[in-house]
Amino acid sequence: MNEQRMQHSVQASGLADILERVLDKGIVIAGDISISLVEVDLLNIRVRLVVASVDRAMAMGINWWQSDPYLSSNAHRLEEENRELRSRIERLEASALSAS
Repeated sequence: MNEQRMQHSVQASGLADILERVLDKGIVIAGDISISLVEVDLLNIRVRLVVASVDRAMAMGINWWQSDPYLSSNAHRLEEENRELRSRIERLEASALSAS
């Protein structure tokens, strides 16, 4: 019984070490699925998966969760600011067109 518990502990430790390395370095898994019938593409699926820690993802320039309205309270403010800026640009462009 004790040997079994020790083996389980070693396996869990090994898995934890592997997971720590993957999260620290990051890993990318990519694949394409294409379904065709008589040489006519019916469905194309592109799968891209990145597994990394938050710190590593941010170092790679991945930070989509910071602007996702479902994950960030700051995202609503950014969306409103974006709408205001687009409206301002439209007014400036309309003003420039009427002036020329």
